[in-house]
Amino acid sequence: MCLIAFAIDADPACPLLIAANRDEFFDRPTEPLHRWALPDGSFVLAGRDLRDGGTWLGVGESGRVAMLTNVRNAHPGPGRRSRGELPARWLQTHVDAEKFIAGIDPAAHGGFNLIVGDFHAGFWAWITNRDPARPHEDGSEKLHSQRLAPGIYGVSNAALDTPWPKTQRLKSAVGEALGAPSMQDQHRVLREALADRITVAAQALPQTGVPTDIEQALSSPFVDMLGRGYGTRSSLIARVTHPGDAGGPWQVRLDEWTHRAGGVGPHRWSGDERRTHRLHW
Repeated sequence: MCLIAFAIDADPACPLLIAANRDEFFDRPTEPLHRWALPDGSFVLAGRDLRDGGTWLGVGESGRVAMLTNVRNAHPGPGRRSRGELPARWLQTHVDAEKFIAGIDPAAHGGFNLIVGDFHAGFWAWITNRDPARPHEDGSEKLHSQRLAPGIYGVSNAALDTPWPKTQRLKSAVGEALGAPSMQDQHRVLREALADRITVAAQALPQTGVPTDIEQALSSPFVDMLGRGYGTRSSLIARVTHPGDAGGPWQVRLDEWTHRAGGVGPHRWSGDERRTHRLHW
């Protein structure tokens, strides 16, 4: 997953709102959003990487949430272990937060940003194995973690809330969506932001160590690099809403759109493959 914006307790009626694009090579085998079991027997709603078995974004039936992006540099290289195992480990219901963080080996994985949350405990944290001040340099042996207060956050392939244009674009859309009068309006605002293919002028690009033409192609929220076999594979909107005056469990809804390569013309948002899943917390 390469672009995520999310709101934590920024609106009493919608205490969690997530909008995310996953960018990946088109030939990497993937299962879309679905319900599947973790090793401890607990179930999650998440996509699944069929090469290494992990995930990039998922929610658990107990109220846990995990979101992952990589950190860009000129020589990424795979780590000894898959980054995708980290969200799956957090979503197992028995894992204690402090023990989970302490158990991450920062040298074992490629550069990552990991957002973990426990909705019922009110616990949210950002975890990374890169120096937040110099995220695009080679990896360090130190893990950085930060508790997150209520607010609106964004992360792409740098540190949390690095003001890349596409991250700012999606954060603004999440803020606007929270004030939308209906779920349909909320989805419209977020879909428009997630489908945005406008790239950034060369002078406004970040310096992450990759060539300028690649940096520019990656600067839009929706990535089109068909010539390299890479782009936005899927988009997701997740929302938790108040159960209403009658009380009851929180309502959790996830909508995912799959965007396949091929056809005529550039790679664009496709609304044909949409999946909707619901659960209660």
